[in-house]
Amino acid sequence: MSTSLITEITQYQTVNEQEERDKALILAELTNNPQVFLRESSLAHMTASAWVVNEDKTKVLMVYHHIYNSWSWLGGHADGEEDLLKVAIKEVKEESGLKQVSPVSTNIFSLEVLTVDGHIKHGQYVSSHLHLNVTYLLEAKEKDKLVIKPDENSGVAWFPLEKAVEASTEPWFQKHVYQKLNAKLVERNKR
Repeated sequence: MSTSLITEITQYQTVNEQEERDKALILAELTNNPQVFLRESSLAHMTASAWVVNEDKTKVLMVYHHIYNSWSWLGGHADGEEDLLKVAIKEVKEESGLKQVSPVSTNIFSLEVLTVDGHIKHGQYVSSHLHLNVTYLLEAKEKDKLVIKPDENSGVAWFPLEKAVEASTEPWFQKHVYQKLNAKLVERNKR
């Protein structure tokens, strides 16, 4: 079990009640569930997401995700990898076709516990479960070529910050995740 990730999450400064409660749940699972980095952990498993911004941090990269039928951030399952920043970068490259993606910071940008409804993936039913998610702020060049990943998404595009929130058709994500990420980005850019 990654003690460095536990330390990073423990030291992470939450910004609201959602993050405070989700942080406690993620730490409990990291401490008590030795399978949490694997999808075989059927009730909850670790994931990493990315809020990918362009060079001047005025736009966000989104994909049109098949399972959610919505524009959404990029990310995926840890699948045994405990370096979640590495997972986030790998997922962004796979889902967008981008070759160059770099962290704006190696620090955790946000924490979320996300519900995933049961769905069909690769012809098999996946039961409803939780994603214990760590989000990183990443950067890519807006002019670099984007490519869809047909088995996961049908679109990849840059959106101005507020348009990224509006593009999502998932009200919970709009209100509790994407608006929060944008607010944190704006606050960070003021420093």
